[in-house]
Amino acid sequence: MRDSAGPLFAGGAAIEDAAELFRKARHVAALTGAGISTPSGIPDFRSEGTGLWSRDEPMEVASLSTFRTHPERFFEWFRPLAGQIFHAEPNAAHKALVELESPEREITVITQNIDVLHQKAGSKNVVEMHGSLRTSSCTRCFHRFESKFFIQDFIEHGTIPLCPNCNGILKPDVILFGEQLPQTAWLDAQRAARQCDLMLVAGSSLEVLPVAGLPMQALDRGAHLIIINNTPTYLNVRADVVITKDVSTALPEIAKRVLHG
Repeated sequence: MRDSAGPLFAGGAAIEDAAELFRKARHVAALTGAGISTPSGIPDFRSEGTGLWSRDEPMEVASLSTFRTHPERFFEWFRPLAGQIFHAEPNAAHKALVELESPEREITVITQNIDVLHQKAGSKNVVEMHGSLRTSSCTRCFHRFESKFFIQDFIEHGTIPLCPNCNGILKPDVILFGEQLPQTAWLDAQRAARQCDLMLVAGSSLEVLPVAGLPMQALDRGAHLIIINNTPTYLNVRADVVITKDVSTALPEIAKRVLHG
């Protein structure tokens, strides 16, 4: 754990120290990023050479401006990602977070992902900072619909989804570049960060503000911090434990120690 020598990094001792922090915690805020879902076959955005933004310019394909002026460009880019999300299943990391919940230990998942895998795994309290693919809204009449009714046709045939009421284009309820974060989600995330006694960062490089600032809000109020990520983050020096392993390996190991000693 954190001391004058700095945080404890990967290894059996780090896993055990993380497990001990979970055993003592009563209110956990788990901030999850793309790294928790890549083992489920969903690509991340920022990894050098493999991330989606290493191949595409985000403002050209995934901005609100592009969606408004050239929606076909957005849907062409989004189609393969939508297919990967639609067919994905929760992995061991998602399931481990569910296992770590207990009557004595409340876990609020604050996710930057749009894949709904936390809910599929069984997490009870999930705050979606960037929306999700679960629903879509009409850009003309603003009615909201469950995406499951048209997403298969979109994935298989590239058919741009249209509103059954007014024939307007349906926009997936995900946050594009140029859009504000949903206010309710942001307030819920800040509340969870400020009230937790343990903050877990899992699979996030903490590069995108304002969400990347949430762990600082927790630290400023005395919470402990565990970071599990393959690459360094700006908060590694402030963490109690830093585990540089794949999240789908590390979180199940922690859960096993917490539940079975």
